[in-house]
Amino acid sequence: MTSEERRVWIQGGVAVLGYAAYLLLLAGGVGYKVAMLWTIGAGITAGIVLAIAAGMIWREGAGEKDQRDREIDRFGQYVGQSMLVIGALAALILALAEWSYGWIANALYLSFVLSEVVRSIAKLVAYRRGFHSW
Repeated sequence: MTSEERRVWIQGGVAVLGYAAYLLLLAGGVGYKVAMLWTIGAGITAGIVLAIAAGMIWREGAGEKDQRDREIDRFGQYVGQSMLVIGALAALILALAEWSYGWIANALYLSFVLSEVVRSIAKLVAYRRGFHSW
């Protein structure tokens, strides 16, 4: 497993676990603003710390990218962008319908999470099953 593939696993896992923590906080009665800010901040911190720890544990090839890694990364970015576009459209529709800020913020947050999950899945499939550039 390359260092880039490990990074994809970390990012996808942090996105899923962070959103699950967000939903648990909401279910526990914490306001969406506080829950969102804490889970986003914790997710960024966890991603950085886990990436550093993975680099320290598996030093061989850490930080090296080859052409295949760059093409898989670009492919994943393209696939993941679709969720951001859908989320932005959903937020726009909610804003035009004059829904509360909470629903708009939740739509945007969910689109960021789904974007990262879809991006990670696309990259992992490309790493595991092969990648054919177009």
